Amino acid sequence: MRSSTKQERVDQARRRLLGATAVAAVAGEHAFARDAARPAVAPGVLKKADAGPLSIGYAEAGPPDGPVVMLLHGWPYDIHSFGEVAQALAAGGRRVITPYLRGFGTTHFRLPQTLRNGQPAAVAMDTLALMDALRIESAVLAGFDWGARSADIVAALWPGRCKGLVSVSGYLVGSQQAGRQPLPPEAELQWWYQFYFSTERGREGYERYRREFARLIWRLASPQWRFDEATFARSAAAFDNPDHVAVVVHNYRWRLGLAAGEPQYDAMEARLAAAPPVRVATITLEGDANGAPHPDPAAYAAKFTGPYAHRLVRGGVGHNLPQEAPVAFAQAVIDVTRL
Repeated sequence: MRSSTKQERVDQARRRLLGATAVAAVAGEHAFARDAARPAVAPGVLKKADAGPLSIGYAEAGPPDGPVVMLLHGWPYDIHSFGEVAQALAAGGRRVITPYLRGFGTTHFRLPQTLRNGQPAAVAMDTLALMDALRIESAVLAGFDWGARSADIVAALWPGRCKGLVSVSGYLVGSQQAGRQPLPPEAELQWWYQFYFSTERGREGYERYRREFARLIWRLASPQWRFDEATFARSAAAFDNPDHVAVVVHNYRWRLGLAAGEPQYDAMEARLAAAPPVRVATITLEGDANGAPHPDPAAYAAKFTGPYAHRLVRGGVGHNLPQEAPVAFAQAVIDVTRL
């Protein structure tokens, strides 16, 4: 009776806060209606915490004693991707933490001499550092783009810290060795910005046109998402961070082996290069209109060796899945610990 009542509260919160309804769920494939006129929702109260090399800005919502969910955004997005998701989960009794990635929003390096390192191992460790700073032993980790990569890394290497994983586009663990391998021309074309960032012209161009650049990526990655200018501007403010360009450019140069990382991550990178399996309960998600580079779900299903489900989210949903289809994303977070 108690769990039934709690589920009713979650369902009511989702209907009230998300303003969208699940209209089909067949054989693991989910279709969701989307309301283009949904109002903006804040992901929580903004806070700060010293964690590792960073002072991390994050939003918090929900009861402080609730089960913890960490929501991890990607590039070029920010914590507003999770506004509706965070509020719905908080209304259901979860403590929801949504941090700005390094180089975004109110997250800053604590020391001026620290390398503005964007390598995936460093970015993933920021999640653990924040959990330690907030005395969070374990949490459901959920993310997309860079955030999904970080969540995958933590789940694979520190499964005790991850109660469940929700990952858009599945298994995104990689290595410099893999990044050096050439792809067929059509696939390489999708990564055009990675090659752009490998040049000094690209770095200068991103510095000068970061908002125009981000708007273009949003349109290419989510070709059917009709976001308005206010929605974009809310997230684009996060790119004004003084470390943003350095972190982003370093991330993509590191992937191609054109920039060195930091020695303290070498052992971790060696483990990741072996493509370790993820043993924790996992739900992977994919939008049916994702215009960003992403692997076929069949290519990574075997990497998830614990309880596992994949969901295709229909309705013209692109790369920024939690903001475009918040009902689907929030439901996955709720469901993953029940697998």
